Order: sequence, then structure tokens, then C-alpha cells
Amino acid sequence: MIVFAGLLGTVKGQQSLESSYRTTGSAVVAAFEAQRQVLQQSSAVILDGRKETGYGVVISADGYILTKASELPKSGGLAVTVNQTNYHEVKVLAEDLVWDVALLKIESHDLIPVDYAPTSDVLQGTWVVANGATSRTTRRLLAGIVSAKTREIPASGGAALGVILKVKSKVPQVEAVQQKSGAEEAGLQKDDVILSIDGKKIEKVTELNDALKDGKAGNLVHLLLRRKGEEVSVDVRLAARAELFTDQMDRNDQMSGDFSPRRSGFPRALQHDILGSRAVQGGPLLDLDGRCIGMNIARANRSESFAIPVEELKGLAERLMKQAKP
Repeated sequence: MIVFAGLLGTVKGQQSLESSYRTTGSAVVAAFEAQRQVLQQSSAVILDGRKETGYGVVISADGYILTKASELPKSGGLAVTVNQTNYHEVKVLAEDLVWDVALLKIESHDLIPVDYAPTSDVLQGTWVVANGATSRTTRRLLAGIVSAKTREIPASGGAALGVILKVKSKVPQVEAVQQKSGAEEAGLQKDDVILSIDGKKIEKVTELNDALKDGKAGNLVHLLLRRKGEEVSVDVRLAARAELFTDQMDRNDQMSGDFSPRRSGFPRALQHDILGSRAVQGGPLLDLDGRCIGMNIARANRSESFAIPVEELKGLAERLMKQAKP
């Protein structure tokens, strides 16, 4: 027992909770062993060479896996581990930019897919389980609760192309292109002049902002540009403004540690308080019956993580598999 002495006399305080009974403690983890076994069999570890970069959801016995698209390795060292088997030949078959989800394929015929829960509409305070860090062969788990109502997560700061415009130019002319933005992917260049967006004529910077105000992160917009006297057409993926300009962090961001680069702009998300890093996103979120009620898609800050609800996840799985198969 802890005792404090002072002018008001002796005050007795209760001892802090024993470490084994905290959410990451051995007693709590042992209580969720059945759910850990589901993670062991039906979540995939996404690797860049030997480095763990995220997780995936096994959705079929013949090797189809969903994962977070923006966190996939770009170096060519993509590999996957399911249970204790390593797969070094991995195909990226399709992507959904709005949800930030990619469909992977490995050569296997005996995987155990997740069992989808009938609904993600659960009470706040409901226990949920997700992947924690993994050892070489064993999935570990983290537990938490559903902490808010399922809702849309708008693009933080609004949607953006990923360009910085020239301040003194009378027309929307590009001064610089943001790294890792849709504009960079589409090949926009310094001095490009934006003439229209989705067929809407753009003559002033304010008209550009108006054209993007209802945009969603991940959506494609069609741009007509003037480049060195010629007109050029490109499709640009929108991003959340706050996720492009990462130097503009508020105090909460500064205290949140390693949050996901893409953490907003989702049409609907289930929020929970599991304290996983950005490196444990992409895997299944399980209920106490070991059923998948969603797919973890972003660590937003120190107390909020987002998952794609099972209803949308099932639809994504069906659509991406249909898109990938001839």
C-alpha cells in the first residue's frame, strides 16, 4: 500500500494494478489465447526482406490476402508469412485507393481464412483483439475496446493534389510537387499550369480550392494541364492535406509516436483503443468469438486506431478478387 504524509495527515492510496493484469500483461494475454490462435492462422505478416512492415487478412484458402496498400514495401523485397510458412513469391493483384487496401496473392491451397462476424455494430466498450509485434514464428496479440461509434473519417485538413502553387502567379501554376503524393505519382512538374479539374475550368487558386472541397482521399481527379505550351491530361490521386504536410503537426501528433502516414479519408471506420504501432496495421480485428469484425487500417494517434468495418471489408474482398481474376 502507498502512504502519503502531509499537512492534512496520512492519506492511504491503493497499490497500482499488478503488471500481469494490465492490457499487455501476461494474465490478460493468456485470457485471449483462443483469439491469438486465430491471428496465428488467419493473419499474414507482411515483410520487406526480413523487416516486418505490417499485417494482412487471409480471405481465402487459396492464397488471397488483404493488407494496407500504402505501407507495402516499394523495394521489391515483398514477402509474406502465414502461420509459420514463409512465401517469397507475392503478387500485388489490385488496389483500392479510397480504402487504402491492396489484394495480395501467394501460392497456397490450405490457408485458413478469417471467419467474418455478422456485423460491426457492437457496443462501445466491447473487447477486441488485434496483432501486436510478432516473434519469428509466433503471432502476439494486443487487446482493447471499441471506443467510439462507427463513422466517416474525413480527409484531415481537406483533400489535396500534392502541389505547392506559385504565390505571385495569376494562374494556378505549380511551384513544387510534394513527395509521395498523387501529383508526384501522376508526373506533375514545376511550372505546370492547371487548366481544369474533372472538366471544370480553373483560372484562379480559389477556384482550385473550391473544386477540391468535396474530394475524398484516394479518389482520382482528372486534370488538364498546360506544360511548355502543350496541353497534357493526367489522373491524380487525392490525399489528405495534413498527411502531405507532415511538418504541420499539432501537440497531440507530437505526443502520439509512430502514427500511420495515411490515417484519414476513410468512408467509414470502426474506432478502438488498441495501442498498436503503424507496423501492426493491415491485419484482422477480432471479437471475443475470434470472428473478424474489421481490418485495422490506421493508427491515428496515441489513443485512436481505425478499422474498416466487416460489412465494407467483405465488399472490398469480393470486388478486388473479381477485378483481379480474368
